[in-house]
Amino acid sequence: MVRVKVCGITNLKDARAAVAAGADMLGFNFHRPSPRFVEPVEAGKIVGSLHGEFPPPAAAMVGVFVNEASPEAIDSIVHEVGLDAVQLHGDESIEFCRVTKQLLQGKLLIKVLRVTEAFEPTAALLYDAGAIMLDAFHSKMRGGTGQMVDWTMARMARDLVPRLFLAGGLSPENVAAAIAAVRPFGVDACTLLETTAGQKDAERMRAFVRAARNG
Repeated sequence: MVRVKVCGITNLKDARAAVAAGADMLGFNFHRPSPRFVEPVEAGKIVGSLHGEFPPPAAAMVGVFVNEASPEAIDSIVHEVGLDAVQLHGDESIEFCRVTKQLLQGKLLIKVLRVTEAFEPTAALLYDAGAIMLDAFHSKMRGGTGQMVDWTMARMARDLVPRLFLAGGLSPENVAAAIAAVRPFGVDACTLLETTAGQKDAERMRAFVRAARNG
């Protein structure tokens, strides 16, 4: 069954609605320039509340980082917030990923690759990560662009790695088709589940999970 990740959670109301909708993973963005940035202390409060309200296994809590200063800085936030996984959404080197994975001690590490016209699917093989995510390239934004990835290219990468997440412009209207075309391990959505940046639409989250489950 394909995993469903709802990214860009900024408040407890949306987090509750995402878990209630059946999301497997919630993403918290720790990249300050993002309109969906959340302070680690606030994310920790949300995670703590969810753990108290929903019986395990609840959704996995994922921290999204972009060119963080060091793997150690990421590991500190992982422990502060109570994260289950880390998503590296920047230009992190192969060595940075290797050290981060080592520090996570078994927690899932997802490395994001942004797909351009020159993207080579074999790039997915370079990183020591538990999963690879493909997202659309944007010159100024790191995720949350609403732009789509070439699904043919994504399927080629999917055939090379055991766990591939597909992101980029996914919505309740197209996620079933995306899953049929790519057969990813997981799908990730953000922008097209929102009313405004950082504010989720509960019905669209429910519709997205339903469509993904039926895809």
